[in-house]
Amino acid sequence: MMGVRFLTAGESHGSAMLAVLEGIPAGLVWNTEFINHELARRQQGFGAGPRMKLEQDQVQVLSGVMEGITIGSPIGLVIENQDHKRWKGKAIEPFTIPRPGHADLTGAIKYGYKDLRPALERASARETVARVAVGAVCKLFLAQFDIKVGGYVISIGNIEADLKDCNLINRIRLAELSVVRCPSVEASEAMENAIRNVIQQKDTLGGVIEVVVMGLPAGLGSFVHWDRRLDSQLGAAILSVPAIKGVELGSAFENARLSGSQVQDAIFLEGEKLVRQTNRAGGLEGGVTNGEPVILRAAMKPIATTLKPQLSVDLGNGHEVETRYERSDFCPVPRAVVVLEAVVSYVIAQALVEKLGGDSMDEMFFRYATLRQARLSDLMMESKEHIYWQEK
Repeated sequence: MMGVRFLTAGESHGSAMLAVLEGIPAGLVWNTEFINHELARRQQGFGAGPRMKLEQDQVQVLSGVMEGITIGSPIGLVIENQDHKRWKGKAIEPFTIPRPGHADLTGAIKYGYKDLRPALERASARETVARVAVGAVCKLFLAQFDIKVGGYVISIGNIEADLKDCNLINRIRLAELSVVRCPSVEASEAMENAIRNVIQQKDTLGGVIEVVVMGLPAGLGSFVHWDRRLDSQLGAAILSVPAIKGVELGSAFENARLSGSQVQDAIFLEGEKLVRQTNRAGGLEGGVTNGEPVILRAAMKPIATTLKPQLSVDLGNGHEVETRYERSDFCPVPRAVVVLEAVVSYVIAQALVEKLGGDSMDEMFFRYATLRQARLSDLMMESKEHIYWQEK
């Protein structure tokens, strides 16, 4: 097996969003209800725009699944755009005023569009519905190995949640009880008020999201090439999500202000197991998982579509004008949690398939059970000198 990969296709107001996912092994029990649940989660969150009331996303499986089980061939997924019927066959006003912070202007420069809408249609965050469907399949796969991916909001605007006394499992659980997906009740209330205020101001808010992966074995990823480092792959996936402009692994930015001896995760021996009492590295060392939870943070900028006009230029006549409002969220941060979970799940699934090999779940279960672990019996060193480079 060559690994897991996917492609998406479709436009924001086209007939549907599509995804083709390849590399999921044969024998995975399918669960359409779970995938639709993930799609529904993506639509929920205080601060969402009006389109979320128009769409009721449901997945249709076109290929790769028979009798409720994956067969190892590419999985074809379709999510219908119910808003398409309001656009189909209708003349659409020219869109010639690029909005700062969007792909409107850069798309026209790159592709030579005569109208800005083609850039908007494909660059739209609507595309992430296909990635959430892909991520849901990857979550189903990872769950077979007791690997869990979850996320939550740690800040919106200047409001930050204090989560130091809340463990990772509870953070994920409590976040699903909050309309802003924040585990802290006090911070959630303050975040809701902040979003209400920004709506009145005809503006938008960003924030910071944390995604965690628990139950990972050590040894996924590699340091032998830059593009095989798992932190590199995770960073790329997170930054590929619209409006995400920063990523952090572990407590990276806090670590940058400390000395080296203060930021390492010391190794201790419990029986024959090698363990850590801290996880400042965020579960990755040298681009490889070390057995601790992988912890990632993503900074999401306030999205650029605002009811409050911004200055721009009408490319149709060359006049300086104000932007025109396109329907959008006021604060997409709670909804983005689900998207980030999805892209992280994909990268982890890809790394696990690469590590295990095999074409079926049965093969993978066998190989997973024999993986080397962080324990002395798996890591017997030869206590002798080695001449690694012989003279000719």
